[in-house]
Amino acid sequence: MAGEEQINSQQNATRVRNFLIAIVAIVLSVALVLGLRTETTSATLTQLSEQSTPLDVALTNGKPSLVEFYANWCTVCQKMAPDIAALKKEYAGKLNFVMLNVDNTKWLPEMLRYRVDGIPHFVFLNQNGEAVAQAIGDQPRTIMTDNLSALATNSPLPYAQASGVVSKFSAPVAPAGSNEDPRSHGSQVVN
Repeated sequence: MAGEEQINSQQNATRVRNFLIAIVAIVLSVALVLGLRTETTSATLTQLSEQSTPLDVALTNGKPSLVEFYANWCTVCQKMAPDIAALKKEYAGKLNFVMLNVDNTKWLPEMLRYRVDGIPHFVFLNQNGEAVAQAIGDQPRTIMTDNLSALATNSPLPYAQASGVVSKFSAPVAPAGSNEDPRSHGSQVVN
């Protein structure tokens, strides 16, 4: 009997060990999937930026544009990146997609012009480069689709002032290394 109890005890220990191994394998699998998913989203945002139309081209090529102010650290921007990538594909040839990183002080004049204080911040420009609408924060894909369809056909945007969840952002007062007030528009202050 003692031998039988010892065998049962060993079998129970083996079951517990196998159960723990299975749990650890499941946890590691979930962590891997979530890690790859996060990596893919970040890469998509980076790809969008690399494949975007330069602002100066978008303002002069006669096509309407969607300008997105974003940052790589912005979780809402990362969340929306797959939708923006799909919309970019859907409207290829009809619209410009411009990505402006708020961490680059080069875009400070544009940030001030469009009053960017949360990201993502979307500016819809008509074919003449004039702002016709803005949307701030997390936007459902259906709303973005409706706005882009209207923009592509030069129609009034159905959701011209939409706001959703944003990542807070405060634009620096001046570009790094510059002592000039950006609101002076190049004029000199005389004492």
